Amino acid sequence: MLESNNKIIQNTMNEVMTLVDRDREKEILTRRFGLDGNRETLEAVGDDMGITRERVRQIEKVALERLRQKLFHDKSPSFNQAEKIIIKELAEIGRGARISDLSKYLLGKSDKISVANLHLITVLIPKLTTLTENNNYYQGAIISPDEDYEEKDLRREVDKIVGIIRTHREPVTPEQMFEGTDYEHPNNVAALASLSKAIATLNGKWGLTSWPAVNPKNIRDKIYVILAQRKKLMHYSDIAESIKKSDFKRKNVTKQAVHNELIKDDRFVLVGRGIYALSEWGYKKGTIADVITDILLENGAPMERKDIVKRVLKVRQVRESTILLNLQNRDEFERVGKALYTVKK
Repeated sequence: MLESNNKIIQNTMNEVMTLVDRDREKEILTRRFGLDGNRETLEAVGDDMGITRERVRQIEKVALERLRQKLFHDKSPSFNQAEKIIIKELAEIGRGARISDLSKYLLGKSDKISVANLHLITVLIPKLTTLTENNNYYQGAIISPDEDYEEKDLRREVDKIVGIIRTHREPVTPEQMFEGTDYEHPNNVAALASLSKAIATLNGKWGLTSWPAVNPKNIRDKIYVILAQRKKLMHYSDIAESIKKSDFKRKNVTKQAVHNELIKDDRFVLVGRGIYALSEWGYKKGTIADVITDILLENGAPMERKDIVKRVLKVRQVRESTILLNLQNRDEFERVGKALYTVKK
């Protein structure tokens, strides 16, 4: 299937570029879409050709419109095949996608030239609305809901999804974003979300790029995500291995680096030998003596030794003998009865 799709796209590109019979138009399309692997701005092309950026934009627009008319008039078999496989793929993945992702799905690769070729073809397909890449949006395409649907309408819909995520204030699933909207399926919402540079996704959840839970930028954030996902105590070496096996963009970490970050961040609590938990789970930093003190003060009355041990073991993975040894510290604890202890005043 991938080999067949690649052949269709290549045949279509050969045919499309043959239809561009004006050298200046061909050069501008090549440079603006990056068909040679290097996509250039209007300013760069204009400066090099000795014309204004606006003139470059006009020539590009006219060249694309002329291509659409020729393809429609000639009813190109290759172009019709390309149109069919592209729309079919988009329909299956939520009716829209980044061009780079679409290239992976259709062609099994997303190198610059493959993406550029696919981008030019999607721009020429009447049933699609394409999105120009800038600081806010990725290069993308969706199946147009109607003939009057334009790029500004697509940008508005993408921004709407950003607003939905922002109101949740925490990472959400496509199903949660879908609630209360008039889209056909959660996949439609996810497709639109993928086009915004303000949104990131990780492990099936979407959130703002500023949220570490979906876009961890350093080792500490990655540790937090791993612990939050696993929802259990973990040894620092296991955390390091989990990071290496994750979907993070950068995941080459050492056990020592992970251990160093665990020590520095108040979000993480050492609960045993090399074993850590999240402080939000109710764990507190401190020695075993500190834990015993907190338990006794919270209880408000002396406690039996066995009850103290049970309570400590809920928040620390240590030997019972270690707890009993700390209870013998006469500077901190006082035995006020048989196996009954309190904090020394």
